[in-house]
Amino acid sequence: MNSKFENLGVKPADILLPKAGTDMHRWAVVACDQFTSQPEYWEEADRIAGDAPSTLRLILPESKLGDANVDEHIAAINRSMEDYLARDIFTTHGEAVIYIERTQSDGAVRPGLVAAVDLEKYDYTPGSGSLIRATEGTVLERIPPRVRVRKDAPIELPHVMLLIDDPEKICVEPITAAKDSMERVYDFDLMLKGGHLTGWKLSARQMDQLADALGRLASDDAMESKYGLRGVAPLLFAVGDGNHSLATAKTCYENLKKVTPEDQWASLPARYALVEIENLHDDALKFEAIHRVVFGVDPEKLIAAFKEFYPNAHEGPGVGHTVTYTHAGGAGCLTVPNPRVQLAVGTLQNFLDAYLKENGGEVDYIHGDEVTDELGSKPGNIGFKLPAMGKDQLFKTVIADGVLPRKTFSMGHAEDKRYYVEGRKIK
Repeated sequence: MNSKFENLGVKPADILLPKAGTDMHRWAVVACDQFTSQPEYWEEADRIAGDAPSTLRLILPESKLGDANVDEHIAAINRSMEDYLARDIFTTHGEAVIYIERTQSDGAVRPGLVAAVDLEKYDYTPGSGSLIRATEGTVLERIPPRVRVRKDAPIELPHVMLLIDDPEKICVEPITAAKDSMERVYDFDLMLKGGHLTGWKLSARQMDQLADALGRLASDDAMESKYGLRGVAPLLFAVGDGNHSLATAKTCYENLKKVTPEDQWASLPARYALVEIENLHDDALKFEAIHRVVFGVDPEKLIAAFKEFYPNAHEGPGVGHTVTYTHAGGAGCLTVPNPRVQLAVGTLQNFLDAYLKENGGEVDYIHGDEVTDELGSKPGNIGFKLPAMGKDQLFKTVIADGVLPRKTFSMGHAEDKRYYVEGRKIK
């Protein structure tokens, strides 16, 4: 390993990519946690992938995670992974970092870096002082079903996106400027309105420069200049997307440590997880609110319960936290003056957690106003739309408060989420 990366929680990786001639349009599919309430999306992805090599055969859409035959799904995924390895469809790019450019649905180009992070440097516990931290509360009961998918898999495919707080743009942007002199490893249109994706390999010199720049971001001087703090544990990477996937990788690694001599931990492939790294300050990176749709409830009773939960809440806009709602009987908004928490998402989520525990029903987390209204307007449902959080609040809030409320923000629309392209052996 390049020694410059040793204490940065990230390193180059042996990255698997399909060999030349693979139909990349059919290979790449969107992150498994998207379109969970829209099975027609995944049906269309299946139609497009057909019998071609595709990451669709290597991942489990979360909409299927609760299926009665989920074990059969997982076994089929593992068989596909073994089959792809046996058929030698991959090229291994050794000790590589890949620079990528994603053309989003709005036409903006979002740059990023694909590399491996050290799970020893990651902790999802609220208030952790680790170099890599969760940005939202981790729901522990969501991890075991995902562990079942990963624990026997020979390959990982990343949809985790980590953020760096790099206002001076010293890490990713110098690579952007040099891309024309780099080796291009893929360039293709993504399926189902996903935009376009191009990838280039970093040179050894570029990787050295990246390590130096990341080191400066993690320095005491950087922590003081950005947050007014000195002598505190640095926060270099904040999880922007895929928190539960990274927590699952961490759990699988910790489970392996229990049955592996300590002097072998460093050599465990499962110690690392492939991620995409993006600069929080890139103009193409937009924070979108994540809305809520509650299924299997009486909307009028739920709204009445909201007003009981917050006795000062009232219908209509006002000063405080305001959330809008849509159900089969109509639409409106609720305002809670003098809220007890910092963000409107926290006000709503605290109520929903208590209400659903007492009364039953299910909540899904939805990207996009139109989908929220469409699903919320169906009988027995109610959709809630939330305001977006400012990007400048992220790192400061994680350092000060530990984590944000669950599902506070999304980085862009569902179609703009990370698509599975690169892989890495974890056994």
